[in-house]
Parts: sequence; structure tokens; C-alpha cells
Amino acid sequence: MFFKYSNWYLSNMFPCEVRTNLYTFKCVESAFQACKCPERVEEFINLNGYEAKKLGKQVQLRPDWEQVKDKYMYNLVKRKFDQNAHLRHRLMFETSGLITEDNTWNDTYWGVCRGKGQNKLGIILTNIRDSYLEEHHDLYELLRQRQ
Repeated sequence: MFFKYSNWYLSNMFPCEVRTNLYTFKCVESAFQACKCPERVEEFINLNGYEAKKLGKQVQLRPDWEQVKDKYMYNLVKRKFDQNAHLRHRLMFETSGLITEDNTWNDTYWGVCRGKGQNKLGIILTNIRDSYLEEHHDLYELLRQRQ
């Protein structure tokens, strides 16, 4: 699915506060890009996702970035939904099956473009959704029966 229109809330660019231990960012993308270069984290705080992505292409990557980027992405996406109940409820009750981050900008690591890609972001979203559903199984079943 494309993360726009009614599914835009799934995008890392979607504006919502994401709080870490020390900082609050305007979206997951800003927080994620800040993780690339911890010395410059404060430059990302007030940027929207598009601005942060642009700046993230210009920073010196931390030496272990390729080894830690998936962990950072998971943790930040989890914080997004943990900290924003209305988004968590949408994720739990409006999506089913494997979430696929379809895109047209050739991102075949985090998403899928023209049917090819690892879909790492979609898998992260699916795993987070499934963990919420497992944690709240009784509530989910009750609400599903009422629909």
C-alpha cells in the first residue's frame, strides 16, 4: 500500500511527536535521520521529515550505521505508536496482513518499488501491530465482534 491519503499515518514523514530520552522530534523520519550522526542531533529537532532526510544525506554517518539502522528504525516507529494512541488504534484496527511500503522512489530496502524490495519498514509496522494485537487480544476480539 502507498503510505498516502488514508494510510499516510504509516509514513515516517507523518507529522507527530516522537520523544526519545532527551529530544522531541516532529516525526519518525527526523528522529531516524538524527541517529545517523549523534553529534548533530539538535539540528534535526525542528525539521519536518523531508528537511531531515535532505540533511541526513549530508552528514557523516556514524561508523556502525549499517549494523544499527534497523534497530533504530524499529525503536522509533514503536515510539511513534506507543506515544500516539490515536495512531496506534488505527494501526491495530485498520490494517491486516503484511503491511507493504510501496513507493515510486526506488527504495527497495525499507519498501518495495515495482514489486521488488525487502520491505523492512512494512515488516516493522506489521510486527509492531501484531505485538499490540497480541497484548490486547481480548479487547481486540470484543471490538471486532461489535463491528
